[in-house]
Amino acid sequence: MSVLQITARDFREKQKDYFDLADRGERVIIKRGSTKAYILTPVSIDDLQLTAEMELRIKESLDEIKEGNSTRIESIEALDRHLDSL
Repeated sequence: MSVLQITARDFREKQKDYFDLADRGERVIIKRGSTKAYILTPVSIDDLQLTAEMELRIKESLDEIKEGNSTRIESIEALDRHLDSL
């Protein structure tokens, strides 16, 4: 996979071409001025919405918390102890 760096002006002039490249998996970096840059990345519907499985897992986790089946971590030291115990 190649990396293509372009200016914001070039991007404005040839948007379709750069969108097509990103869709094919190419990394397109758009430079704006001398200190800012952005990566053009395709987004799928899965990136924008929760799947039914993810919603179910969140609901189950919230139910566990309501039932008191969770661990409250009050400090970094307590977190370290908890993680060490796993």
